[in-house]
Amino acid sequence: VQLQASGGGLVQAGGSLRLSCAASGRMLSSYTMGWFRQAPGKEREFLAGIIWSGGTTYYADSVKGRFTISRDNAKNTVYLQMNSLKFEDTAVYYCAACFRCWMEYDADDYAFWGQGTLVTVSS
Repeated sequence: VQLQASGGGLVQAGGSLRLSCAASGRMLSSYTMGWFRQAPGKEREFLAGIIWSGGTTYYADSVKGRFTISRDNAKNTVYLQMNSLKFEDTAVYYCAACFRCWMEYDADDYAFWGQGTLVTVSS
């Protein structure tokens, strides 16, 4: 499956953005999807996931209550709605796919990755 992330940009602190991850080649309905981010000089960080069967969502504590992951299987797209953005949310954001996985928090468990989209939050 090929993934294309989009929707990043420059936003003021307190603002919102919605990232999209469009898939091609395979239907996303069989993949657990995750969103990660990586800031300069830091390791890639798990943010949110949505399980392929049933759509259960799970989040890192750092974004719980501010970020929401969702999927539209008809559009073969996964979204990350980000609200109340903070300066420390500035990073490159990646979507990733894991075939029929359960709750996966480790980047190594995801076999497919999008190219990343930059989110910059100004203070």
